[in-house]
Amino acid sequence: MSSLRNAIQRRAHKERAQPESRKKFGLLEKHKDYIVRAKAFHQKEETIRKLKEKASFRNPDEFYFKMINSKTVDGIHRPKPEANKYTEEELMLLKTKDMGYILQGIQSEKKKIEKLSSMLHELDNKRPNKHVYFAEDREEVKEIQSRIEQKSSSLGLDNIPSRIKRKTASSYRELEERKQRVQKLEKLYADMALQKELKKPGRKRKLREDEIENQTSRPVYKWRAQRKRGVNKPLFSEIQTPQGARRRRRSGTRRGCGAARDAVGKGSMRDGSIAY
Repeated sequence: MSSLRNAIQRRAHKERAQPESRKKFGLLEKHKDYIVRAKAFHQKEETIRKLKEKASFRNPDEFYFKMINSKTVDGIHRPKPEANKYTEEELMLLKTKDMGYILQGIQSEKKKIEKLSSMLHELDNKRPNKHVYFAEDREEVKEIQSRIEQKSSSLGLDNIPSRIKRKTASSYRELEERKQRVQKLEKLYADMALQKELKKPGRKRKLREDEIENQTSRPVYKWRAQRKRGVNKPLFSEIQTPQGARRRRRSGTRRGCGAARDAVGKGSMRDGSIAY
């Protein structure tokens, strides 16, 4: 019976359209549209209720540093800019770490270039080794020459499979890209090293173009010669011998060495110390 009931044609019910007088309000809202709109409305209503509840339970004496370290711009909290967050020593340490990371990248790229270059070989270059042929007459010479030409033509690039050619071409492209990357990293490393040296104390000035011997596009600086002052270590230091006499020992030598033992007893100075 169910199959017969389904076989009977029924009237196709169409959705009610917007009346002509209400065309200015757009499409007529259906029940599924109302469900979506009602869910969104109740979700916003629940959010407002929770915010009101949090505001009612808020402690009026609570304080956070973000209240004074941030400001509201177009309704969005933005922190204050921290220009002097790090000291000069910390900035120098960070730059040194960055330079070490870049140097490590340069060394890694150079190793990859070396490995890739060893795997590849130039197909267009001539073979470095030579083979000497000996012939008795001119006819044998012509025969040897024709045989060499046939052999060289058989070893040409035309007989290489296309798959090998594509792999070789991609390998050469990768090699060139790595070389360019190494050049960029070396330039960046040199610039960072220069900036690090410029931050160090000391009088310096930028040389003019006529003062530079080897012309270069990069700026060249010259530091004023400055004597480094330090505590000079004395050449001799006095030590006490077990016998009670004083003797002098050269700085940096071991105590009780053979020279010191030979020096004891050779003769004493006026003040009782022994020089060796």
